[in-house]
Amino acid sequence: MAFPNEPVTLGDDQIRELHGKLVNLRHDANNELAKIAAALELIRRRPESTERIWPALAEQPRKVSDLIAHFSNELETALRIRRP
Repeated sequence: MAFPNEPVTLGDDQIRELHGKLVNLRHDANNELAKIAAALELIRRRPESTERIWPALAEQPRKVSDLIAHFSNELETALRIRRP
């Protein structure tokens, strides 16, 4: 990773925007994790539902990973951090 050689200054609006994006990330990631917990609880209570639920459950980790990657890219852009 290439970090900026000089200090990075963020204005109030930029900080507010990044905070809003962080709030959205936290909300969206928690939402996806709640779906995982709900699916696992349903499978625990009704094992016969596993085959029906499994496809949706299996894609949740990728969704969380994508949310984190998207926010990371936005944060790195705001801080002028470049990936090789």
